[in-house]
Amino acid sequence: MNLVLYTKNNCIQCKMTKRFLEQNNITFEEHNISEEPEYVDYLKEKGFQSVPVLENNSEPIINGFRPDQLKELVAAN
Repeated sequence: MNLVLYTKNNCIQCKMTKRFLEQNNITFEEHNISEEPEYVDYLKEKGFQSVPVLENNSEPIINGFRPDQLKELVAAN
């Protein structure tokens, strides 16, 4: 699994998603659009207007803080 999490500064949902992944020992790469604005256009091209966005192998799998979907991800891992 090649997970990438897109976040931004001062985003509670982003922090909660990141914390959930870390607490469940799920490895991911993080891109913060506040610090790496080049990813804003990338996310817009994929149809997203908000973060967090979690991708697996460049395919979006979760948008927003979705504990139910995150638990499924952990169970599948």
